[in-house]
Amino acid sequence: MKFAKISSAFKERSITVDFLSILFGIAAWIGINSLFIELPLLVEKAPEGWNLPSYLTIMVQLANVGPLFYTLAQKYLKRKLDDAHIIYVVLAIGTVSSILVAFLYDKTAYIGGEEHSVALFVLVFFLAVNCCTSSVLFMPYMGRFKEIYLISYLTGEGLSGLVPSVVALIQGVGGKTECVPLEIENGTSILTPYTSPPLFGSQAFFIFVFVVMFCSSVAFALLDKLDFCKKQYAKGKVDFGNDYSYDQEKEGSETFVQISRKQYAFLLILIGVLSFLANGMFNSILSYSCLPYGSQAYHLSATLSVIANPVACFLAVFLPHTSLKSILTLSGVIAVLTTYCFVTAGMSPNPPLVGTAAGGVLIIIFWTILNGFVSYVKLCITTVMRSQGGKSLVWVGAITQLGATLGAVIIFVLINFAKVFTATEEAAC
Repeated sequence: MKFAKISSAFKERSITVDFLSILFGIAAWIGINSLFIELPLLVEKAPEGWNLPSYLTIMVQLANVGPLFYTLAQKYLKRKLDDAHIIYVVLAIGTVSSILVAFLYDKTAYIGGEEHSVALFVLVFFLAVNCCTSSVLFMPYMGRFKEIYLISYLTGEGLSGLVPSVVALIQGVGGKTECVPLEIENGTSILTPYTSPPLFGSQAFFIFVFVVMFCSSVAFALLDKLDFCKKQYAKGKVDFGNDYSYDQEKEGSETFVQISRKQYAFLLILIGVLSFLANGMFNSILSYSCLPYGSQAYHLSATLSVIANPVACFLAVFLPHTSLKSILTLSGVIAVLTTYCFVTAGMSPNPPLVGTAAGGVLIIIFWTILNGFVSYVKLCITTVMRSQGGKSLVWVGAITQLGATLGAVIIFVLINFAKVFTATEEAAC
C-alpha cells in the first residue's frame, strides 16, 4: 500500500514542473541567506566590523516596504496589477542586485565623518525587497498549480539556505582557527590564532549567487509561459492579487481540507508565531545556545538545521500534511524544543550539561529536529490554507513576514540593548 502511494505521488506530477518550481523557490531567499553566510569574510573588510550584521538586519527590515506596497497597490489601485508581471520586476531587482554586490560589496563612503559600507547597504535593501516580497507574491503565485508543486516550491525555499551554505563550506568560510607558533624578534616564539584563507573570494561567491538567481528567473519565465506547465494548473479561477477559487469536484486527486473560521484564524496565528521564532529569532540565538558546547557543536547545529528544512519539505511528498491533529501535536513538540534552546541560550556561557559530550549531542539533535519540525508544520499549514481558496496564501505570506519582522526587531533589542544573552569567549592560545 505504501509503495503504491509513493508510486502514485510521482505518476501524478511532472518532474520538469517540479524542478522549475524548486528552482523558482530558491530565488525567494538566496540573496539574503548568502550574505549572512558570507559574513565571516565580509566583516574582515567592512569598516563596521562585527557590527555589520546589525546594519544589514535593519536594511532587511526596511525592505518590508516591498510587500506593503504590493498589498496596498492591489487593494486600492483601480487598474489591478498582474501578479506575474510584478514577479518579473521583483526577480529582475534581485538578479541585478546580486551581480552588483559581487563588484561593489567592499566599496565604502563617509557619512557624518564615519566610513560605512554604503554600497552594500543599498544593495542589501534591494536584495531584501526581492526576498520579503516573495512571501506575499512568489508563494501565493504557486497556488494556481496543483498542491504537489506548492510543496516543490517550499522545498526550493529551503534550498535557498542550503545551496549557498554548501558553496561557503567548499570556500572555507568559518574555517577552524588554530594556534600556530609565531617567531618574534628575540628568537622566541609565541602561539597566535591562525585561520586558513578561503579557497576563493567573496566576489566569486556572489557571482555564483547571481548565476543561481538568473537560472531561477528563467525557471519562473518557463513556468509562466510554457503550455505544458500550464497543464499542471489546478482546476478553478485565478483573479488579480492571487485570489483563487478552486473547482473541487474536478480536482479528484487532491484533498481539500475544510476548516472553520476559528481554525482559519488559529492557523494564521500559529504560522505567525512559528515565523516570529524560526525566521526572526532562531539564527540570532543559535550561537549563544550552541557555542558553550564547543565550536563543533555550533557548526553541526547550524549545518544540520539548514539541511533539515528542505528534507522536511521533501518528506511531505510522501507523508500526510493536511492533518490538523498532526499540526497541533508537532506544535507541542516544537514548544518543548524551543523552550530548551532558549534556556541554553539564556544560561550561556553555562547552560545545562556544559562540558559534557551528552550536552553537545543533545543540543545538536534538538536544534536539528526543531528546525525540521518547524519547516514541516509551516508547510502543513500552508497546504491547508491553500485549500481554503481566496487570498489565503497571500495572508499566510503576509503573516509570515510580519512574524519574522517582529521577531527580528525584538531579538535585536534583547541582544544589543537589553544584553539578555552573554556570548561565550573563545579560548585564547
